[in-house]
Amino acid sequence: MKTAIVMAGLVLSGLAPAAAEEVGRVGVDWVGNDIIVEAVPDPKVQGVTCHLAYFERSTFDRLKNGNWFEDPSNSAIECSRTGKVVLGDIARGPEGEEVFSESRSLIFKSLRVTRIYDEANQTLIYLAHANEVTEGSAKMAISSVPLFGN
Repeated sequence: MKTAIVMAGLVLSGLAPAAAEEVGRVGVDWVGNDIIVEAVPDPKVQGVTCHLAYFERSTFDRLKNGNWFEDPSNSAIECSRTGKVVLGDIARGPEGEEVFSESRSLIFKSLRVTRIYDEANQTLIYLAHANEVTEGSAKMAISSVPLFGN
């Protein structure tokens, strides 16, 4: 109950990461492994939507490989203007700001999308990457949305 109240407060205050909507699912083999495609609207930048693709392991694959609680970190991202771009109160530092996060294991790994504002070039950069507690990962994908001509 306490967690639900905290999450409701975060959502109402605009501090929670964006929610994703599944828009596609492609089967890649006979054991049921899939590539999921989700639409992720930027919660602080009106008019920008990112499409995030990632691999989801089937139950059969989990049983066969003995790794029940983890999906691969691989992902792809493409972000585009889906309307008039209006910047909200976004982080402007080089470390950026989390836009989306989704668990990829029981507790140790998540797939994240971080937005970085390149003010000098008037561009928003979206970085899809794995975040792991124990070991970092070099698996990443990047997309950018120019702000000029808005």
